[in-house]
Amino acid sequence: MVSITWTTTQKQRLMELGAVQELATRTFGDAADRDQSFQRIESELVGANKQALMAHKGQGSRPVLNELGDKLIDCLRRQGFSQVNTPIIIAKSTLERMTITDDSPLAEQVFWVDHNKCLRPMLAPNLYSVMKDLYRQWGDPVRIFEIGSCFRKESQGKYHLNEFTMLNLVEMGVADGQQENRLRALISMVMKAVGMTNYKVEKNSSEVYGETIDVVCGDLELSSGAYGPHSLDNLWGVFTPWVGLGIGVERLAMALEGHRNIKRVGRSLSYWNGFRLNI
Repeated sequence: MVSITWTTTQKQRLMELGAVQELATRTFGDAADRDQSFQRIESELVGANKQALMAHKGQGSRPVLNELGDKLIDCLRRQGFSQVNTPIIIAKSTLERMTITDDSPLAEQVFWVDHNKCLRPMLAPNLYSVMKDLYRQWGDPVRIFEIGSCFRKESQGKYHLNEFTMLNLVEMGVADGQQENRLRALISMVMKAVGMTNYKVEKNSSEVYGETIDVVCGDLELSSGAYGPHSLDNLWGVFTPWVGLGIGVERLAMALEGHRNIKRVGRSLSYWNGFRLNI
């Protein structure tokens, strides 16, 4: 006997409205039973979305993405990290110093403004420049961070956005040989600050940074860290041990809120604070 499942359109609609996994994977004896169940469940989910939206009316509410960003910023500032703001449009030569050249597979994921400029990808080349100059003025330690939009051409999926928010931090002046320990301590610090407990730290690798220290929740990568001395350092005039951490803020929000689709917490015209607007 062939099991009847949701149609593609029905499944997409249920996911948009926040259906749990059990609803999205149900089977039915026949199409009539399926369609009747869909109408009932859709009506219930639409009602729940409307009720949740109305509960926020006039309350001065803010999206979880913004609240989470504030928590991360407050945590880092209390630990002596200074916030910086650098351009979102960056030069092609800046990417080349991160080994992203025309023949690199990663170049295909870049949003180019023209043949010499692009939108900031999921890297932190600007922090290399800023930390080098601040180190000349401050000496040990230099602790800085930036939070803002990054852009990457992605295949659309439940974990991917073309525009997303990254918090990148870097610390110079770490004792050589203690970089991994310091990086793990920073991970623990920021995860505790936002109430994230369901995660593990794993070693991985990336095309740009080589070996990385990543934070994962299930099959979702939340953060990736690296440290130097690194082969990239000479290209930037950096000669001091450092550690760096990049956190995908939407992915962290998605994990904390228990959502199955990252679009619910990203910049959107279809969702507000995780709730569907087109209902």
